[in-house]
Amino acid sequence: MWIQTTFDLRPQPRGFHLAPLTINENADPAVRADFERWVRQAVPDDAPYFRHVTEGRDDMRAHVKSSLFGCALTIPIRQGELALGTWQGIWLCEHRERGGARSVIATLQDEPRR
Repeated sequence: MWIQTTFDLRPQPRGFHLAPLTINENADPAVRADFERWVRQAVPDDAPYFRHVTEGRDDMRAHVKSSLFGCALTIPIRQGELALGTWQGIWLCEHRERGGARSVIATLQDEPRR
């Protein structure tokens, strides 16, 4: 059996927030801040080699960062609850300075009860 629904997320500032699309340490908020610092260094804002700026100067760097993290997750669910590790959470990775509202499509797969 397959179930699909869409979640609409309000706009978030650039950074790593508690919502999809990556799973990582969630006990200490410093981890999200460290990720943001690392990503800013790995894909610098002022990289002179980016030419694609159709939607602003953060356009191409946001595409690169999105590709690094991906756009889909497989999340285990057990007995109706997220089956993540003790310290794990799900983050939204917003790479645009003024990212808009986002929609997340959740597709659930389940076996019929016997």
